[in-house]
Amino acid sequence: MPTRATLYCIYGTIAAGKTTLARQLAAQHGAVLLCEDAWLVRLEAEITSFEDFRQHARRLRAAIGPHVVDLLRLGTSVVLDFAANTVNDRAWVRSLFEAGNAAHELHVIDVPEDICRARLRARNETKPEGLWFGHVPEEYFGPVSRLIVPPADAEGFDVIRHVVPSE
Repeated sequence: MPTRATLYCIYGTIAAGKTTLARQLAAQHGAVLLCEDAWLVRLEAEITSFEDFRQHARRLRAAIGPHVVDLLRLGTSVVLDFAANTVNDRAWVRSLFEAGNAAHELHVIDVPEDICRARLRARNETKPEGLWFGHVPEEYFGPVSRLIVPPADAEGFDVIRHVVPSE
């Protein structure tokens, strides 16, 4: 009988450190890491706008979701480096861990906006291997941030907070 797996997911704005945390969680828990940005690059998704990203992300989630459920059912923990930033995103995550009969953790990264913007600029300029999956224009920061909805207690997630103080 497989052990009960855990689905780890992450909430945080652009350049909050989601991919870095996802890698740490995967290493710490011996979990499979699935990175949305890396998969979109591998699939050669043509993304020239935020709406393109949203369309390709929806398709990727529909394709990868059943695989995540299978892994969880087999007792393999999974770290989703797919932003759990909206109620709908988190409903999708919930559907996965419930279907996979798995535990879950929602990691919330709280980083001041000025730090995230500086990280985004640095990431776009230096293109660090494994963290830079393509240019994200700074002008996306505002529109994306306006779509983000913090998790509410009523959603019933097991939340673990990571607070990054202002520099």
